[in-house]
Amino acid sequence: MRTRKSPVPAAAVAFCCTALLLAIAGAARAAEPPPRTRGTIERLDGDMLTLGTRGGQKATFKLTPDTKIVGAVGARLGDIKPNTYIGTSAAPQPDGTLKAIEVHVFPESMRGTGDGHYPWDLENANTMTNGAVGALTGTSGRTMTVNYQGGERKVVVPEDTPVVAFEPSDRGIVKPGARALVIAPKSADGTQTAAFLVVGENGVNPPM
Repeated sequence: MRTRKSPVPAAAVAFCCTALLLAIAGAARAAEPPPRTRGTIERLDGDMLTLGTRGGQKATFKLTPDTKIVGAVGARLGDIKPNTYIGTSAAPQPDGTLKAIEVHVFPESMRGTGDGHYPWDLENANTMTNGAVGALTGTSGRTMTVNYQGGERKVVVPEDTPVVAFEPSDRGIVKPGARALVIAPKSADGTQTAAFLVVGENGVNPPM
């Protein structure tokens, strides 16, 4: 069940979330995309964020007033209807379908964000597809046709696939123990300034 919070102005949703997903999509298409680091927040000391990475290392990032912070909240597959705009990281299957590893549901204000099908960098999901849902078939609508500019993909969503949604937020959700995804280009001296920070709320793990 999706967690509800106080209403957020539509303009804020469009600005923050659209910027996030456009950057993610752009990074995916770039020859040398900015590093995406996933892990658990250890601490926020002033402007410095320390993340314990999945590989067991520590990574430090600087947050600035320009860092876009987004909360990942729980959603349900039942939230997805024909024409809902979604994204999914997935693994190609021998029959030409995609097996969803995660699905994220976007509000109407984000329609068109990151539209397309392109490479992704998860170990078990090497594609990302953003588009509008067409047909929903199979048991409980677990087979979806996702339409994007120039093509379409059929996506099968297993029962254990996490479904999340994004909400614009602030440093108040940056807490030790929360799971996070950081997109942060490296500067010439090796330091990393976070452009975008996605933080799981209420135990949600940003599955991207």
